[in-house]
Amino acid sequence: MYKIISIRNLDHYFGNGSLRKQVLFNINLEINRSEIVILTGHSGCGKTTLLTLIGGLRSPQSGSVLVLGRELCGANAEQLVQARRRNGYIFQSHNLHGSLTALQNVTMGLELHQYIDSSEISTRAIQILEQVGLGNRLNYYPDQLSGGQKQRVAIARALVSHPQIVLADEPTAALDSQSGRDVVNLMQKLAKEQGCTILMVTHDNRILDIADRIVQMEDGKLVNPTPATIS
Repeated sequence: MYKIISIRNLDHYFGNGSLRKQVLFNINLEINRSEIVILTGHSGCGKTTLLTLIGGLRSPQSGSVLVLGRELCGANAEQLVQARRRNGYIFQSHNLHGSLTALQNVTMGLELHQYIDSSEISTRAIQILEQVGLGNRLNYYPDQLSGGQKQRVAIARALVSHPQIVLADEPTAALDSQSGRDVVNLMQKLAKEQGCTILMVTHDNRILDIADRIVQMEDGKLVNPTPATIS
């Protein structure tokens, strides 16, 4: 069975010399296509570091990190750029550009993909914003949107290019209970429709039920990780 993410014996360190500190210890994890996996654990245990390594935001130092069949350990800057373009990202603070409208923020998520015809970009951006319930907010700027609406724009931006993997770092942390539930339900629905894999870091116990699997991290180690089932 093809694993969309396969991590073997991953260690990671921050700092150099006497300040060098190990933050990830012998991580082994496999994730199947179309799985929704939630990574939990206390603040500072290494969850976000692991997410950034899988996403190509930094280069793994030791072990093996195979993502969509490509080895990221030891990857150079250009290889990491190519890896990042194949993922969708949703962050806690949504990271929208305040000077751009909702439509422009989502359109920007397509402009890096040269295989998408320029005439198709606007059409796809409008369609995904309609899917997340913001068809009447296309030309609104972020400061004109609620927290939940901003995260919906961030979801649209992450999914508009139909990535095979969506990486989400605390996407509900800044939202109230109902907005948080709406956001993760929407992520789940769209991801299943597109057949993509979600790896989500969260402290939010209210949304754990959307996961196919929950993986717990403690002090840089995975605690009794369950194996990926064949799907």
